[in-house]
Amino acid sequence: MPFIKTNPISQMQEALLHYIWKNTLFERKEYLSDSAEKIVIVDPGVHNQNSGPDFTNAKIRINGTTWAGNVEIHLKSSDWNSHKHHTNPAYDNVILHVAQNIDSDCYNSSKRKIPCISLIPDQRIINRYSQLVDSEELISCHTSLIKLNRSIISFWLSALAIERLQMKTDTIKDLLKLTRNSWEEAFYVIIFKSFGFNVNSLPFEMLAKCTQQSVLAKICDNLLQIEALLFGQAGFLNDNSPDDYHQMLKNEYAFLKRKFQLKPIDKHLWKFLRLRPSNFPTIRMAQLCSLIHNSRSLFSNTLNCINPKQIYSLYSCKVSNYWKKHYTFGKESPYRSKCLGENSIDSLIINTIVPFMFVYGEQKNNEELKTSAVNLLEQVHSENNKITRMWDRLNIKCRHAADSQALLQLTNFYCEQKHCLECQIGNLILR
Repeated sequence: MPFIKTNPISQMQEALLHYIWKNTLFERKEYLSDSAEKIVIVDPGVHNQNSGPDFTNAKIRINGTTWAGNVEIHLKSSDWNSHKHHTNPAYDNVILHVAQNIDSDCYNSSKRKIPCISLIPDQRIINRYSQLVDSEELISCHTSLIKLNRSIISFWLSALAIERLQMKTDTIKDLLKLTRNSWEEAFYVIIFKSFGFNVNSLPFEMLAKCTQQSVLAKICDNLLQIEALLFGQAGFLNDNSPDDYHQMLKNEYAFLKRKFQLKPIDKHLWKFLRLRPSNFPTIRMAQLCSLIHNSRSLFSNTLNCINPKQIYSLYSCKVSNYWKKHYTFGKESPYRSKCLGENSIDSLIINTIVPFMFVYGEQKNNEELKTSAVNLLEQVHSENNKITRMWDRLNIKCRHAADSQALLQLTNFYCEQKHCLECQIGNLILR
């Protein structure tokens, strides 16, 4: 087949070939197929993200006749057979096979030969893409950012914030299935989990699941009983201690355990190492007990909050007197009120309250609530972590938590994975 020209691209990813085809970033629109047919690309079609041919509803003119159908793309034409497309009727409507290199003929399951062309992309695109994916820097495009339109970056960050929010709602939807679509029960579990602040999130979640919400509801007026129940269920009351308060809770828990037929989790699950005392699980649990005691209808009250100040007021409960002078049982410390601070509540808003509010609005077809959730994210201070500081050095500033969440999404799911083709910033640079 002397008419076939092999592309000068080495080790090109198939995803790049898809990108080039989708955006018509090739050197010409007229080609000669492997069977000497004149091919004119009229419309590349729609990128298919599901199973089946790569592009659907394409329009290709073959020897003067316009065909409508599907297009399949591979690095080598022999991949057609390697992927068993020649035996799959789902590929019988493919009207054109596009490859980087043509090394074999291709037929569909009806034995009809599929015309194949060797695509010749714009070499400048290949060079820019290679610079991005071959870079050892985490942010491959860092040298080009200063030249880009800031309004486009801002729009992309807004889209990424929603993308990250929707990813978080998947966990909530799974939890709803486990609780048989009980919103209150699911919220109860996820609030417990959030009080673990990553390090102790798993034992807090286990604590919620082994301590029924209905049991807590029966004793919510009595802070001593709430502390006895949760500290007992957490395994902190299993040992003996000369501490009077510990003994009082232990006696109370023994009664509650028999009454409600409870089974505690193991104390060894809780982590204290390398945590500041204010983050000890004992303090977080004391704060949670106070929240349960002081906040009836926590779920509905939280949904009614329209700004961070209302959430601060709802969640900044003071711990009981004992915990104002202790970080752990039996060891006294200087007096501190130990309220849940604004930074901790901001974390609750970002990672728990906003996603829950968003998915509740989504499930109930309440667009106003979904908008309120996004607005809350835009009213909370930006997170301060190594990722946001890295972007700040590149002159990409965070205005609020929606931006910091967007940058986390961008870094973790695009930059680290070198998914520049799916990134709007990467697209700007490639073009």
